[in-house]
Amino acid sequence: MMAWVIDALSWACLMGGVVFALIGAFGMIKLPDVFARMHGAGVIDTLATGLILLGLMIQAGFSLITAKLILILVFLIFTSPTATHALARAALRGGHLPRVDPRTEPRDESAPR
Repeated sequence: MMAWVIDALSWACLMGGVVFALIGAFGMIKLPDVFARMHGAGVIDTLATGLILLGLMIQAGFSLITAKLILILVFLIFTSPTATHALARAALRGGHLPRVDPRTEPRDESAPR
């Protein structure tokens, strides 16, 4: 009975990771600019990968494999935000500006219409 619960929980994490990976991949294709696409990549990099690694940890039990998966997850948690920050700064320095909806921009009331 306990093995069934562990398998179900593991598969739920794995399938959740796959779903978030597909959503992030769709976002990387469809989103309009580099900054929005970085958000899609961040979903894949953190949430999808984290859920997949968690599912693998549950499946492996307490073993050396789990320790290695934990190290991979810690490495990703520290390197992903750093890489995204560096990519965003490089895009800004390269002249790319975030695409903004003019309807949501605050208006300057002193400017003539």
